[in-house]
Amino acid sequence: MFQITPQLYDKIKHFAKFPQTGVSLRQMVLFGQQPSKGTMFKASQFLHEELPIRLAHRVKELDELPGHLSEMPSIIKVKNWYAQSFKDLVDLPPPQLSSMMKERIKHASQKKSYPPSVPNPALRSAPPPAHTNLHPVIPIGHRYFTNVEEIECSPEVLTYTDDFVKTIEAIKTRHDPVVTTVAQGILEYKERRKTNSIDTDVQQFLDRFYMSRIGIRMLIGQHSALYRGPPRKDYVGVICTRTNIREIVSDAVANARYICEDHYGLFKAPNVEVYCPGDIEFMYVPSHLNHMIFELLKNSLRAVVERCGKDYEDEYPPVKVAIAHGKEDITIKISDEGGGVPRSGIPLVWTYMYTTAERQELEPEFNKSDFKAPLAGFGYGLPISRLVRSRMVAVGKTLNGLRFIIISMHGILEAISNLYPWKGKLFHVVTLEALIVLYRRYGMDAYIHLNRYLSKL
Repeated sequence: MFQITPQLYDKIKHFAKFPQTGVSLRQMVLFGQQPSKGTMFKASQFLHEELPIRLAHRVKELDELPGHLSEMPSIIKVKNWYAQSFKDLVDLPPPQLSSMMKERIKHASQKKSYPPSVPNPALRSAPPPAHTNLHPVIPIGHRYFTNVEEIECSPEVLTYTDDFVKTIEAIKTRHDPVVTTVAQGILEYKERRKTNSIDTDVQQFLDRFYMSRIGIRMLIGQHSALYRGPPRKDYVGVICTRTNIREIVSDAVANARYICEDHYGLFKAPNVEVYCPGDIEFMYVPSHLNHMIFELLKNSLRAVVERCGKDYEDEYPPVKVAIAHGKEDITIKISDEGGGVPRSGIPLVWTYMYTTAERQELEPEFNKSDFKAPLAGFGYGLPISRLVRSRMVAVGKTLNGLRFIIISMHGILEAISNLYPWKGKLFHVVTLEALIVLYRRYGMDAYIHLNRYLSKL
């Protein structure tokens, strides 16, 4: 089993002093379907500096969690995974390029305007300001996207890029079970404290941790997809420039109904009716959108089955999905007649480990990826979906808190409070998240708002 040595931890603490560099969806799309070998080489150099920073922040935070959470066996396991991945990257030797190759790459870089990028000064030493533990941002030459014309690359360039891609792919595979393992750690923590709730500090940590994880996996997945190919029509890596919402919804419906039938032993899950005005297309990551819709559909199907009973398959009211597109956004509305959530549960629907389903337990050696979880019972579906949605603003921004919006129809609807007090302050969140409206004795409406500007970046 991997162990963190004092020397390695000192290096991790050093890298954790530097801020991470935000990468936008627009920068990712600029690579095009078939970036040159030189472009991929420059992006590999950027990620080789950037990813250790992000991993170091997570290792340090996992080691400093409140309430002895850091001592839980599953949390220690995750911390060691991140530390091992950090070591893999810093131990990977940089390319040894000849002066001629350096000049060739420099002159092949096209002089054009790129989206702004805040570089990462990980390898530069500078005294930190007195008011912060982070080193100041120092402009350097590296950026995520640097367009390099087709040139004859030396074997050192090609070998370095290939070795780097293999390294980050191994890291991505190693981190597949992180979400479920952290969930196990939270269960261990609650059992030790003999409580069914987790405090605000832990909720905030989970938001930061999973937000960072989504960004890291997005960067690795995009880089690997661009390098491995082959190019797919309308795709730049994992980003689809013409994501068809009707197709994504249909796929999520099929998967959610299958999971529902398997979980309850049904011959036929509740029907899902989809209302979509033609083919609506925009730029997005299809897997992310599928995940959000899938999680909401799982909740709706479970609520309908448990409200009506497993013996009334022919009488289940349908779950309805309506899709609308306007000038500014695209809205997906998912409605069910599953009885809704009690008023006392409204402030908790976006928190981790809260669930209205029967609580599920994870085996200590559970080793599944994020998207193979059971139908319900862990309290992770909605919080993770919210983070996936908000992460699309920029792969590197941090979450600022929670915001709930009031929707009220007198005598019919219960609404979520507008601002949820947290430690005496009012927190906001990136405005990209699902909005929930609860029907009294009836069911639930869930709304996902997608900004159309993402397709114009």
